[in-house]
Amino acid sequence: MKNKFVTTCFLLGTFLIPIAGYSADSDSDRSHPGAFVKDSAITTKIKAKLAEEKMGSLIHISVDTDKDGVVWLSGTAKTQEQIDKAVSIAHDTEGVKSVKSHITIQKAD
Repeated sequence: MKNKFVTTCFLLGTFLIPIAGYSADSDSDRSHPGAFVKDSAITTKIKAKLAEEKMGSLIHISVDTDKDGVVWLSGTAKTQEQIDKAVSIAHDTEGVKSVKSHITIQKAD
């Protein structure tokens, strides 16, 4: 009876080890969807904060986040103050390590 119990526990443990290994969350494996979800969450938070500002030119700003928490901003804004505001919003968002801005001032038509 004791041998049956030990054997069952051993087999059960053997089958569960691979499952435990796959459940580990690591950003070093970019093929795992969980890594992209974290990046997308940061990007979504920044886009929502930019939308709350209700400055029309901020909708022309693209936001992308890489696996290291670096946010890349690109696009156009009407003034330098709007660019600075967008960079500030991105920098103050949880999970952001640094911000790289490639936003340019929109030329008047």
